[in-house]
Amino acid sequence: MITLNDYLYSGDTVLKILQKYTRDLRKEAKLTHNEIDMMHVNFLIQITELLEHNDFLTAQSQKIREFYKYMAHEYPFLAFTFKGRIKSLIRAEEKFNGYIVEYIYDYYTKHGTYPPVSELKNKLSCFRDFIAYRIVLCMPKCHLKPGEDQETASIRYLYEVANVLPGFLEERGFTVESAYGVKKSTSPLLNEDVKMYYRDYICGTNGEGYQSLHITVYDNSSRSFMEVQLRTQKMDDTAEIGPANHLGYEKKQQDERARRDAIPEGECVYFDEAYERGIRLLQLELADLDVNMFSAVDNSLINDGCGLFRGRLILPYEHLSRFQNDVID
Repeated sequence: MITLNDYLYSGDTVLKILQKYTRDLRKEAKLTHNEIDMMHVNFLIQITELLEHNDFLTAQSQKIREFYKYMAHEYPFLAFTFKGRIKSLIRAEEKFNGYIVEYIYDYYTKHGTYPPVSELKNKLSCFRDFIAYRIVLCMPKCHLKPGEDQETASIRYLYEVANVLPGFLEERGFTVESAYGVKKSTSPLLNEDVKMYYRDYICGTNGEGYQSLHITVYDNSSRSFMEVQLRTQKMDDTAEIGPANHLGYEKKQQDERARRDAIPEGECVYFDEAYERGIRLLQLELADLDVNMFSAVDNSLINDGCGLFRGRLILPYEHLSRFQNDVID
């Protein structure tokens, strides 16, 4: 069985690793008639295309920057940041295999049998967040009205921005995708005509306190999906350094994807291979890797210049307007 780990020790670039892994996985999938591995190949090709073609990212980020300029004009008193990234190769590979393990495990424990390949393939066609942008905003305390709560004020503007975003992007060549009722908003601050597009994790806070608005958009120019997340600073702090931080989220995912107690070994090749690939990725010692533009002292001290582990940064914009210190009526 071929795994990504086999290609991480020869000093290659990330693109060369992807090319070799894709080529060899395709050969093996054709020999074994493994339909899921063929989907895996297509998944890797998508990642390769995103990393190879930088022109569309320049055009796409420029359109996102137009919304940044719109916010700077409309809300000069707000503090906000725009960030963008392409999901890292290791995280993407973990996610693909994790989806297989989770779906088969849950299906088997519920039905006592394995899911049809067609259903599994359908599950694996829903990746929408290879490219993701995040807008984080905050109402500075110096602009709060007497007795006004900072987070309440920030949330009011967050939903105001969310109401404008879909139409703004549609006018610039994007197609906003329906959320199909997933986490549908119940907030009166979100307009009815845009509620269908958002997954609202603010109204339905989970146990770790994670809050955010998520919207998925198709870029017709690059023919790729992207996700936009909107948060207040407090929400972002909770997600980055608080109880809902990504390390905790990843640990939870790792625990879920490491389950195999209910699945007899050797009965389902799709589960066995995805499980093994996922486990091997979890066991990586990053300091031992030899990938061009990547270095690590251990699994915490990492200098990732190629998007192997932490993802590739697309854009950072910070709005610290001179108006933030003014008194507004």
